[in-house]
Parts: sequence; C-alpha cells; structure tokens
Amino acid sequence: MKNVTDRTSNPFGMRPPCDGRDADGPAAVFGYGDANADFHLIGDHPGVHGGETTGVPFTETPAGEAVQELAFDLEFASGPRDRPTLENLFESYLYMCVGPEPSDEAYADLERFFDAELRAINAHILLSVGERATDHVLTEYTTQRRRFDLDMADLHAREIRGRGFMVVPIRDPTEWEGADRETIVSTLESILESDYRQTKGVATLVG
Repeated sequence: MKNVTDRTSNPFGMRPPCDGRDADGPAAVFGYGDANADFHLIGDHPGVHGGETTGVPFTETPAGEAVQELAFDLEFASGPRDRPTLENLFESYLYMCVGPEPSDEAYADLERFFDAELRAINAHILLSVGERATDHVLTEYTTQRRRFDLDMADLHAREIRGRGFMVVPIRDPTEWEGADRETIVSTLESILESDYRQTKGVATLVG
C-alpha cells in the first residue's frame, strides 16, 4: 500500500506562479484530499468549479457543489461541505490559480504542476469533470482521444482505458439532464464494488 503523505491541501508543496486576485483570499486552489487515493477528481479552474474563497476544490459554485455531493453520496467525503475530509479521493484542477479566466497559454504554463501532482498521486481512476479537463486527460493520459468526439453527453460516465489509468468523464453538472446524476453514481458504485485496482501500465479492470 502506498503512503505518499498525510497532508490534505497541497501535499507536495506546489508553488505555481499565481499572483492572487485578492490579498484576503487564496492565490490558488491547490490539490486537496487523500494523497494516497485510488480516485482522482479533476476539474477545470476555480472560476468554474469553485474554491476562490475556501481554497478547496469543488466548493462555492453550483457546479462544484454538485460534484462534491457525489463524493458525499459515494462516501468519499464526510464532514463540512466547505472543507470536507476525503478518503480514497483526491481533487485538483487543471489550472489552480485564482483570478481571471485563464488563457490557453496560462493553462499550458501551469500544466507541469498539474501533471507532476497527478503522477505523484498515482491514482487508478481519473474522474475528469467537464469538456476541458476531459479533453486534456484523454489526450495526455490515454491513447483513445482520437476515437472520440468531445461530446460530453456521450462520454459521461463511460469507462475509458488509459496508459495505466481508467478515465471516467463526468459531464459538467450545469449541463446535466435526465438521469445524468444517477448514471455517474451508478457507474462509480459499480467500479467501487469491483476489483478496480489496476496493474500500472496494463490498465485493465477486473470485476
């Protein structure tokens, strides 16, 4: 069993070049949760999925709170909603700095911090929330991107084999329709009930 660190927020001491929007608030919304987790929840940036005041991913915005509720329903999370205790789940953003809508260049500049943390966590299941996060994860961590149109309604809750990872895209909650919420809950419950711990580099799911 891996034992990376017991630090909950920014466990690897990332120091991205963030100036911060407000001197009274955090300059960045760092990765947060169980650094030994098998599940890694990946969002876009604080302006979309929240945390500009709390410093915790998936808080404060309707989209972020909807994703965090999934973590509570699946018993990954407990405690206060704005600073939950996470078990077997780590949460982070492609772009962690607080501030204006990031440009493509800004995303590219911080990508190295995201990639380093993702590889340090070394989770088995990558849960990408929304179009940008899903595009990035499928492109960088699988060989499958060319097989799919970036249609989040179609990709939602699918199990996609990656290079040592299983990727499960999640449609952004602002776009959920019908049974979207029930579908992702059911998919993750099924994975949790299976032997999802993959052999790194093989990326097979046995269950």
